[in-house]
Amino acid sequence: MVYKAENGGIFLEWIEVSGGRPLNGVLKVQGSKNAALPILAGSLLHKGRTILHHCPRIQDVDSMVAILRDLGCEVTWEADSLTIDAGNLCSFYVPHQWGEKMRSSVILLGSLLGRLGKANLPYPGGCTIGERPIDIHLAALGEMGVRITSKEHRFEAAAEELTGKRLRLRFPSVGATENVILAAVLAKGRTILENGAREPEIEELLRFLKGKGARIEEKEGVYVIDGVEELSDSEFCLVSDRIVAGTYLFAAAATRGAICLEDAPVRHMTAVLDALRRMGAVIRIGGGTILMDGRKAGMPIPYLKTEPYPGFPTDLQSPLLAALAVAEGESCVEETIFEARFHVVRHLNRMGADIRVDGNRASLKGVGKIHGTYVKAEELRGGAALLVAALAAEGTTLLEEPGYIRRGYEDIFADFRRLGASIRHHQYGG
Repeated sequence: MVYKAENGGIFLEWIEVSGGRPLNGVLKVQGSKNAALPILAGSLLHKGRTILHHCPRIQDVDSMVAILRDLGCEVTWEADSLTIDAGNLCSFYVPHQWGEKMRSSVILLGSLLGRLGKANLPYPGGCTIGERPIDIHLAALGEMGVRITSKEHRFEAAAEELTGKRLRLRFPSVGATENVILAAVLAKGRTILENGAREPEIEELLRFLKGKGARIEEKEGVYVIDGVEELSDSEFCLVSDRIVAGTYLFAAAATRGAICLEDAPVRHMTAVLDALRRMGAVIRIGGGTILMDGRKAGMPIPYLKTEPYPGFPTDLQSPLLAALAVAEGESCVEETIFEARFHVVRHLNRMGADIRVDGNRASLKGVGKIHGTYVKAEELRGGAALLVAALAAEGTTLLEEPGYIRRGYEDIFADFRRLGASIRHHQYGG
């Protein structure tokens, strides 16, 4: 059977979900995407080998690996371990195709400047969730002696010598914090970065860099980096992915299921677990295991807003909306990080949800039940939210463009099947 898309074209790839089944079972959480990408960029700072364990096999990591190879690195996989040898790094030019595919390519800026003194990158693409400007990155690096020149859709950064400075970010941008830290590791003198982001991914980057010999101290968003001459070979095990864990928990809540997550990053999930408890979920924690009974997780959340860590993460705002859509009562979610995070709402409303968006706020009237229909993933986390909604919906949902979801989830479709979901993959001509 061939299905017609919203614009009259033919689906090239889609997922067919028969919803209405409570999720039940046990899953192990994959390695963190948001930690892996800056750490892969950081491997360029060392003229030698880096081994990363528990590295997720996802599209964004595959794209970053392809970039590293284009730049002259040798990269090999063995199970979930990735070995990078950056001894022959010979290029500072990142091809346009990779910038279009993933915004995270911009995180190579700091490490290329630190290692080669130059970086030529495309302006970043990736998800359609807002403008996501990089001016905070460029302004901070400019204070360290970096000159920026722009041409069409690319920019080049160069510095005769990176010099440590006292800097203050006007907003605690995760990417800008990572880029400054990466640039400062091999810079001359001391860099003091104030109002830096405090997300767990930053903590992981610091742990990785210290393991290679970097000199970094952090206290409450202030980072002190003393430049060193060189780094050393190292091995590193990535933390589990808090966004993946949260997605699975909201899916279980939306379907009124009960699941157990192993190797969950519990310490980094306080705001997410608090939101689930407000919805009526019963949660028990033991070590790195989360047991959640979501059979009564149908309560609304009158008000919640996304915030920088340790607040509720913007990357889980869309899956939260999907779960609240099938709650009973009125909820309100305010988005404070990305101005266009609500693209998913029109698709949720097609499924019978009652969500109104006014500026950066979404007001929901829980409808208890939604129905399957055709929907289309337009970005990573919104696509995951539509999958959550499809699992909770009555009837069949056809989800087009599932490739967006693979950017951040190792095998989310197989994982949900393990929990009892009915999901079938289709590809036109395949």
